Amino acid sequence: MRVKILSRNPDDYVRETKLDLQRVPRNYDPALHPFEVPREYTRALNATKLERVFAKPFLSSLDGHRDGVNCMAKHPKSLSTVLSGACDGEVKIWNLTRRQCIRTIQAHEGFVRGMCARFCGTSFFTVGDDKTVKQWKMESPEYGEEEEPIHTILGKTVYTGIDHHWKEPVFATCGHQVDIWDEQRTSPKCSLTWGFDSISSVKFNPIETYLLGSCASDRNIVLYDMRKSTPLKKVILNMRTNTLCWNPMEAFIFTAANEDYNLYTFDMRYLESPVMVHMDHVSAVLDVDYSPTGKEFVSASFDKSIRIFPVDKGHSREVYHTKRMQHVITVKWTSDNKYILCGSDEMNIRLWKANASEKLGVLAPREKAAMNYNQKLKEKFQFHPQIRRIAQHRHLPKSIYCQIKEQRIMREARRRKELNRRKHSKPGSVPFVSERKKHIVAVVK
Repeated sequence: MRVKILSRNPDDYVRETKLDLQRVPRNYDPALHPFEVPREYTRALNATKLERVFAKPFLSSLDGHRDGVNCMAKHPKSLSTVLSGACDGEVKIWNLTRRQCIRTIQAHEGFVRGMCARFCGTSFFTVGDDKTVKQWKMESPEYGEEEEPIHTILGKTVYTGIDHHWKEPVFATCGHQVDIWDEQRTSPKCSLTWGFDSISSVKFNPIETYLLGSCASDRNIVLYDMRKSTPLKKVILNMRTNTLCWNPMEAFIFTAANEDYNLYTFDMRYLESPVMVHMDHVSAVLDVDYSPTGKEFVSASFDKSIRIFPVDKGHSREVYHTKRMQHVITVKWTSDNKYILCGSDEMNIRLWKANASEKLGVLAPREKAAMNYNQKLKEKFQFHPQIRRIAQHRHLPKSIYCQIKEQRIMREARRRKELNRRKHSKPGSVPFVSERKKHIVAVVK
């Protein structure tokens, strides 16, 4: 005699407490869920629409400067501290949690051209139009103490930029040439030069810390090794590069912000052509900074907007602008990967969310789960025409919108002209040149 017994485990359907949600038994057999994909598509569409509804990236404006903000620096140890230098020689230290200035220093006569924090976070360096390099304490002076620098180095020429080594008490300045300084000495350890034009910015590699990159006014990007007395190699572009930034996760990759409205991501081992050309700005790109993950970077432009680019994509995923924001001179991505800071001509520093529709504050577990589920749905259906259109649409200021339209027409005209020239020339006499190689003039080793 065979007896069949139903065996149920109460853990599968009984709540542990009255506050818990009722447990619902689910059968995941696809045969029982025939309209799963259409249902998911509707959810993905709704999630995409809600993302655009809640996209409010602007958080606050830090005002207090009396002239345009020319440079910024992040504190290496404190997320809530940021430093800024203005065109009137004033340096301010800000507390981002309170969103107010905690200290003001009259550092230089004329512009503050560059600033950087020491790797331990105890002091910071500034350079200005008065041909000086000054080192300041990060803490405010005691009551009754004078606000004075720890060290002052008087140079022979104007310094246009400064960057500190990531591990050692060494910093580099640029101007007429690239100088490597020891913190304890008043003269440079070594001077590196290649060409005769002024150098606008210098940056240490965060991984291979003895490598440096610099941008010169004669359209060069020059790479140096601190252990050698001569530069490594340089790449010459069609137009001048304003600044560059190294990828914090990939040692050989850097991105350069150019005057021709584009950004170029290079692999320093193969400078013959860039890894990616990032196009979307409609005026000169003035600054660039990587996110701590190394997967995205933010760029600041003369066209009064900032854009966020994925490293492997040619077009931006986000554009930020406000009516009052003028030419954006400097930009920084905070070390927790959540916020972006930009300093502009009209004396303000603005704080933005890195992810425009992200909810700030503590998320409940159910909110997190729903957010992750919606994110996966959006990724799954991202190439469907309607979802793609909603996700990519951005409202732009009229000036930028008209310039984009104008540049599209110009690009099309150039393409048409090249096609006609090729059509009416001897076969093979007009070669095909890829977009990546068009902007490179030469590589010198």
